[in-house]
Amino acid sequence: MSYLYVCEQGSVIGISGNRIQVKYKDGMTKSIPIETMEVIEVFGKIQLTTQCLETCLTHGINIIFYSLYGSYYGRLISTNHVNVKRQRRQAELGNDENFNLGMAKRVIDAKIRNQIVILRRYARNTVQDIKRPVDEMQYMCQKVQGGTSVEQIMGFEGNAAKIYFKTLGQLINPEFAFSGRTRRPPLDPFNSMISLGYSIILNEIYGKLEAKGLNPYFGFMHSDREKHPTLASDLMEEWRAVLVDSTALSMLNGHELEKDDFYTNTEEPGVYLTNQGFKTYIQKLEKKFRADNKYLSYINYHVSFRRAMDLQIGQLIKAIETGNIEEYKPILIR
Repeated sequence: MSYLYVCEQGSVIGISGNRIQVKYKDGMTKSIPIETMEVIEVFGKIQLTTQCLETCLTHGINIIFYSLYGSYYGRLISTNHVNVKRQRRQAELGNDENFNLGMAKRVIDAKIRNQIVILRRYARNTVQDIKRPVDEMQYMCQKVQGGTSVEQIMGFEGNAAKIYFKTLGQLINPEFAFSGRTRRPPLDPFNSMISLGYSIILNEIYGKLEAKGLNPYFGFMHSDREKHPTLASDLMEEWRAVLVDSTALSMLNGHELEKDDFYTNTEEPGVYLTNQGFKTYIQKLEKKFRADNKYLSYINYHVSFRRAMDLQIGQLIKAIETGNIEEYKPILIR
């Protein structure tokens, strides 16, 4: 299936025959068969024709809207996916402390373990000694397994994250100085890349949850927040380092992006990707989503990371329908 990202300001997305067509300001056009299209993601001032909106609704094609800088605005989606019975069961389990605790332990343990793998991968070609931070993060994994509440588990996750990002700062190309996580706004190139990547993956999971009849706002780990899809946040945790952090590190350390691919905005303070830098990053991230892997423990064949996210949501549905969190097995990279 095709994912279309449009960031060229002033572009128009419409329908031509049986194809989604993008007309750019320079006169260039791009078209994709409707039957292969799954998601359209638009950034900034992009126009969509009424015919395009109607076609996307009837064909179940998600349209996701972001600001030029990657802030999420909203989405257009049909209601054909709604499964009331499943959502009632999901909401019921949200009050089950044992289910919530089991979910938190599984996901956060996997998140920290995946972060450790990323640190080890990128430390191989440096002189940095990461034994101590890795030991500290492994200790956090032990604490997670012994945790007695979701709040406690999330506290251990926060401690591990501080160690992780501090250590990452020592492994990134010194040209792209990084001293810690900054969000709104991102204050350096690495934060700019991962903030955009996290927003994209969060909303991809959001759409997959809705397509499977789950409510993205009924989570098990993160606290309820107004207008925030907490279940999508829950499921994103195990994917952050696997998909986004690794891609950003690879590109900066591999000189696939340079200083000139970023700029500082005075109107909306922060560091952001230029139009060309944005395209290069999105292409690399999309390539990562499509890359085959064999990291899921419950299948013995290769699937793309995007397909793996679908399978993970299927596992969560099994856990919800049976009330047994043991059905859910997070992804663990090696």
